[in-house]
Amino acid sequence: MTDTEVVPRKPDRPPAGKPPLVDAATADELLARAQAEGVVLLGPVGLLSQVTKAVLERALDEELTGHLGYEKHDPAGRGSGNSRNGSTGKTLLTEVGGIELDVPRDRNGSFSPQIVRKGQTRLDGFNDRIIALYARGMTTRDIRAHLREMYDVDVSPDLISRVTDAVLDELQEWQARPLDRVYPVIFVDALMVKIRDGVVANRPVYLAIGIDCDGAKQVLGLWVGPAVGESSKFWLTVLSELKSRGVADVCIVCCDGLTGLPDAINVVWPQATVQLCVVHLIRASLRYASKKDWGPLTKDLRLIYTAVDQTAAEAGLEAFEQHWGQRYPAIVRLWRSHWTEFTPFLAFPPDVRRVVYTTNLIESINSRLQKVTRNRGQFPSEQAALKVLYLAVRNLDEFRSPSVGTRSSGWKKALQAFTIYFEGRIPTP
Repeated sequence: MTDTEVVPRKPDRPPAGKPPLVDAATADELLARAQAEGVVLLGPVGLLSQVTKAVLERALDEELTGHLGYEKHDPAGRGSGNSRNGSTGKTLLTEVGGIELDVPRDRNGSFSPQIVRKGQTRLDGFNDRIIALYARGMTTRDIRAHLREMYDVDVSPDLISRVTDAVLDELQEWQARPLDRVYPVIFVDALMVKIRDGVVANRPVYLAIGIDCDGAKQVLGLWVGPAVGESSKFWLTVLSELKSRGVADVCIVCCDGLTGLPDAINVVWPQATVQLCVVHLIRASLRYASKKDWGPLTKDLRLIYTAVDQTAAEAGLEAFEQHWGQRYPAIVRLWRSHWTEFTPFLAFPPDVRRVVYTTNLIESINSRLQKVTRNRGQFPSEQAALKVLYLAVRNLDEFRSPSVGTRSSGWKKALQAFTIYFEGRIPTP
């Protein structure tokens, strides 16, 4: 059994028993006519473009009828003071490509359509498509090429920037959203990205991943770190921000020996236990090893971090050193140098350990974010990097249901263990 379980989403489907708007017979008729006339499915004159154009123009005609108060050619319109006055052509970018749309007009110029508004050149779905491509780490040039190839439309780099910049307000709202009062565990992870600020430099982007009292795991925030080393002042700012958003207490903070972070934790959450993240320790160990040895290495390391107590863990480390010390002395030195930060883990009850030692969520998020940053290569600013990373996190949250995140398997047992071990700190219903 894995340490997480995916909470299923409700699929976006029409209500059961309700027939589709386009039935099979209608679809077959349209396809048959298209094939008979040699019309392709996609493209500026494709079947989908023609259907979209016909539906939108029909809807606009109905809007104008509602505005005027009478049907086309209805004698009731005589002497009404306003009437139809032809149409105006415009190119509208849609999810099926660019279409030439005829927008009806009224003689008085008082008609303001809502389906396709005045000055609107893109349907909302087209913007969503650009943002989805951007969230997958595609560059502006890649997005332009994709839209040109798939939909035969050419969009400017400025348009793509304006569309994706619309996410910035959402990002700020997400970064400031209220959080729970207590989190049993918060993981602090980091990945490196290249940001151009005069010169291109590797910059850390830190993530806080919280497990709430319902066992749900979610990314609490993203922060770009300084180019040269972290400091207690930086971490104090980050943790104070989380506290101002409502996080009054954290039982365990798992991190990777980040400079200044333990001191800041002691100031912001004095009761929190600072635990060296076992995931990070294993990840760092494998950097020194040949890939063919990863299997047996992780098996032997498991005897250390699953030991019943510190004495058994020290025996496991001794056995590991006898077996691997000559081939990989750097791994042995790594564990010994971090032994003091690792050992608090050994005092936790088994059900608490199971939550603290979690690889699936951290590795899943880290892999997703590394993929989108690797595709981009470098970012022109911190804001551009956060925009792409936020969209990637948002897509991950949406896949796993944003309201509950990803629940820890066996959370009920773990919650009992947290409640007893951290007596009086876990809120009761």
